[in-house]
Amino acid sequence: MLTEYLPHSAEIIADCMMARHGLLNKKWSYDYGVVWRGMEMLYALTGNRTYLDYIHDALDGMVAADGSIAGYSREACNLDYLNNGRQLVFLYQQTGEEKYKKAAALLRAQLDAQPRTSDGGFWHKQIYPGQMWLDGQHMAIPFYLQYAAAFGPDEAAQRDAAKQLILAYRHTLNPETGLPCHGWDEMRQQIWADPATGRSAHAWGRAVGWYMVALADSLELLPEDTDGYAEILHIFRTLSQKLLSIREDGVWLQVLDCPGRTGNYPESSASCLICYALLKGARLGWLPKETGVEAQSSFEAIQRHFIGRMKSGEYFVGKCCQGAGLGGSTGRDGSFDYYISENVISHDLKATGAFIQAACEEQVYRTL
Repeated sequence: MLTEYLPHSAEIIADCMMARHGLLNKKWSYDYGVVWRGMEMLYALTGNRTYLDYIHDALDGMVAADGSIAGYSREACNLDYLNNGRQLVFLYQQTGEEKYKKAAALLRAQLDAQPRTSDGGFWHKQIYPGQMWLDGQHMAIPFYLQYAAAFGPDEAAQRDAAKQLILAYRHTLNPETGLPCHGWDEMRQQIWADPATGRSAHAWGRAVGWYMVALADSLELLPEDTDGYAEILHIFRTLSQKLLSIREDGVWLQVLDCPGRTGNYPESSASCLICYALLKGARLGWLPKETGVEAQSSFEAIQRHFIGRMKSGEYFVGKCCQGAGLGGSTGRDGSFDYYISENVISHDLKATGAFIQAACEEQVYRTL
């Protein structure tokens, strides 16, 4: 891993990722959207059309003239499918091509029919009845708000989006740790759900990272007079302070609420997502300047811990949990042992995209 700070690392990692993976156009997958969001930010930062063209070339072949999307299933009511909607809105605004607007509308219509908990929270998927996951807040809510901003005004959607972020926090927060757990089961039926609270057992790093990004990106898109805005801002500030207090050598662990436990490890995607949110919060004035300084030190630690270089000269992001979830398959019980048993890999798109986003924010923050 790196021994000194690497400048312009967003472009370096993006260029290496494109050379390794080519176009991301083989499936409708949320991890593609994490990378595309990083490319969108890089285009805004550098003006280099390579990054805009990369998004456009990938989505052009996945979106038909009528707005239909290859690989998308509305009937699945899967919040993960909505993450890529942000780039559909972005491409429509950049190109004026109607098919991207139609495709974004197709995804937006999913939310009108999305099944909900008794208090109005979106289920994570049709096959996960009564369950809210932190992951889904990142996948759906910034898109919900970006669509409202682009094609609105839609004050009802803004209020509903704010409600989702608040409900997810209230249901998943463990008051003993000050951290939100990965998921919540309203029915208390899942093997991972506490019978009294419905919460899963632990604060999984990437899930908390997803939620922090959802908060930061939503605060940017929400009008300040929206019902719930002040509470979301308070949640963001409270969690930011808590997360800064639990870093280990500047970064964050795979299981945030189990420091010192054998097998726990620094994890790249969680660290990049959290760092991005903290840098953005400091840049936009929601968090104090001191937080921005601390987040910059975390970004430098991220490079030390997670950025490697191959003999060929290719840079990459390493030490990423390949995937983790709750229920749905054998062993996904939300336990500490489960989270640390998942594969740890390099070149993962989720970690790569999250790093590019954090690196863009850090590069901007250095100019302030």
